[in-house]
Amino acid sequence: MREDGTVTDNGRLVLAGAPIGQVGDASPRLRQALESADVVAAEDTRRLRRLAGELGAEIGGRIVSYYDANEAGRAAELLQALQDGKTVLVITDAGMPGVSDPGYRLTRLAVEAGIAVTSLPGPSAVTTALAVSGLPSDRFCFEGFPPRKSGERSRRLSALAEEERTMVFFEAPHRLHVALAAMAEAFGADRRAAVCRELTKTYEEVRRGGLGELAEWAAGGVKGEITVVVAGYAGQALPPVIGDLVGEVARREEAGVPRKQAIVDVAKAAGIPKRDLYDAVHRS
Repeated sequence: MREDGTVTDNGRLVLAGAPIGQVGDASPRLRQALESADVVAAEDTRRLRRLAGELGAEIGGRIVSYYDANEAGRAAELLQALQDGKTVLVITDAGMPGVSDPGYRLTRLAVEAGIAVTSLPGPSAVTTALAVSGLPSDRFCFEGFPPRKSGERSRRLSALAEEERTMVFFEAPHRLHVALAAMAEAFGADRRAAVCRELTKTYEEVRRGGLGELAEWAAGGVKGEITVVVAGYAGQALPPVIGDLVGEVARREEAGVPRKQAIVDVAKAAGIPKRDLYDAVHRS
């Protein structure tokens, strides 16, 4: 069925959720789907074969790799298979395809071509972390991986400083300390958060506390798959350091210095991005 409702006779795209740690969390439908699909597109073909073996599934269709580096080119090939009437199953290393993993591009092409798209639900690190975090879960947003570059990361987090919903992030273990420190600066060191590590696995750990405290803990090094849950904005005061700088900008304005120039001068003296201070001044 196309976006306009037109039904077609093409194949079917199946987005299959994979276990995030425990193979026992896989549904019986996943085994059936792996055995019946004409094409199985996997983020890591070795992990796929290992998962199939653990499930006792015999993959009868063609296996192709489908990961970040080849997603653009492979999507056209898979779309052709769908248009030829094939059932294509997409599976990533863990969780749901398209959620910080390959899958969106092919899904979009299939929808535009009027091909049926369905999902085989499975475990999700996003909702699992949210559930065990102890933070409000009635309203939340998923922010994926924070930008790697410090300037981009700072701007992204500053834009989220007054987000009222609980926020869920993914992060690589070797960047966790830097990310938490940046969150502490943008949201305040006391903002409540939970770092969820190795969810559902043998060494599962959930560390809860303020962002500043968690950043200090992560400085010692952390291993495993990481999901970070951060409480939303609840009207708390700006982080003390930023709050002091906002006050300094105000004092300079009262002395006759134009606001823009005051922000530039104070930010430079404090060694922080002027955009961060600009945002803080206009939030105060």
